[in-house]
Amino acid sequence: MSNSYAVVNPANGETVSQYQSVSDAELDAALTQASEATRTWTAETTVAERAAMVQKVADAHRERRVELAAIIVREMGKPVEQALGEVDFCVDIYGYYAVNAEDFLKDEQIDLASDQGTGVIRRSAIGALIGIMPWNFPYYQVARFAGPNLALGNPILLKPAGQCPESALAIQSIFDDAGFPPGAYTTIFASNEQIAESIADPRVRGVSLTGSERAGAAVAEVAGRNLKKVVLELGGSDPFILLGTKRLDKAVESAVAGRLDNSGQSCNAAKRFIVIEELYEDFLEMFAAGMAAAEPGDPTSDACVMGPLSSSVAADGLQEQLDRAVAQGAKVVVGGEREGNYFPSTVLTDVRADNDAYREEFFGPVAMVFKVHSEEEAIRLANDTDFGLGSYVFSDDPEQAMRVADGLDTGMVYVNGVGADSAELPFGGVKRSGFGRELGRYGIEEFVNKKLIRVLR
Repeated sequence: MSNSYAVVNPANGETVSQYQSVSDAELDAALTQASEATRTWTAETTVAERAAMVQKVADAHRERRVELAAIIVREMGKPVEQALGEVDFCVDIYGYYAVNAEDFLKDEQIDLASDQGTGVIRRSAIGALIGIMPWNFPYYQVARFAGPNLALGNPILLKPAGQCPESALAIQSIFDDAGFPPGAYTTIFASNEQIAESIADPRVRGVSLTGSERAGAAVAEVAGRNLKKVVLELGGSDPFILLGTKRLDKAVESAVAGRLDNSGQSCNAAKRFIVIEELYEDFLEMFAAGMAAAEPGDPTSDACVMGPLSSSVAADGLQEQLDRAVAQGAKVVVGGEREGNYFPSTVLTDVRADNDAYREEFFGPVAMVFKVHSEEEAIRLANDTDFGLGSYVFSDDPEQAMRVADGLDTGMVYVNGVGADSAELPFGGVKRSGFGRELGRYGIEEFVNKKLIRVLR
């Protein structure tokens, strides 16, 4: 067994704790227990009973919010106020499915072409699922997968990120305390090889991954080969399109906030800032000043808006990417010297189509700013990427905003605002940002058997 699960505080490099990966025998036992839970717990509980248990999970997150937040500050460097906000969002998500699960899963009557009998769609669980979670939102990512599926009745095997074992164990404790039986929710400290074998196992019926393109492609390949349903939430290089505003200061404030949330380590963060030419110079000056003012700091401080990057690997990777972008012609408008895992806010211009950075995702506090001459050019530039997760449109003209929204090849569009995610809004993308949806009504529809029951007279 290996020590692939460890907490290394990115603020100071201290190794806080280490955990053993599961043995093959332990993993096999977990798979058996999850499969058996489908035949016992799932079949023997009602949606209302499971929803009540999910509500207990919401309540526990609320009660333990300070303790839970402190764990992820230590694990991945999230500023404490943002960590508390992440826990609060989980309260909303679990509560949302606790309240709405019965309605979402009720029988759906079909209007038949004839009056000979009835037709109904009955929604039910499909079986045990594997969830593969990232490090950047250790609680939120779990909530949006576990909340709907546990209310539905799908047992879950949850593989956390290697650097987030303590938050994973804290979540496990919450589910145990809420009364979920063995096999309903199980944390597994497994290797990538073990997970690939588990996806292929007939006891597993589906898999959801939030992570990198490479990880998504690997999981999708195994799932496809074994005819398993898969949901993928992958990377993004979301455009922030500014075409018109009477309050440039507010638009700039949104731009800075949209780029620096979670220290820039968010798949649906605004990353490419596409600005109409008449606003470009003023926006760039104000945006650069706003980014420069956001200096990395102690993530345990209430005043911290940007902590360290999650690890030395993340910081090294971002530095290499930035250095390569500059070598290929990008201009640094705002930037500074990296100090360990603390990475300075950086603004780039002159990123041409032949620059690697034009096609890549910066997973950290690096922004690219582009000038465009028309609405049509803005849409073309925004869509000129392999990613298609989210997007942001700022315009005082409602008709223009809707035209642009319609023209964007993304899974989500937010108009005149950032940070507007909520439990009832579906989350997901297109192209290399993945497929499937989480949250909202659609989040409970992914791993469900929509069984037709047709009764003839």
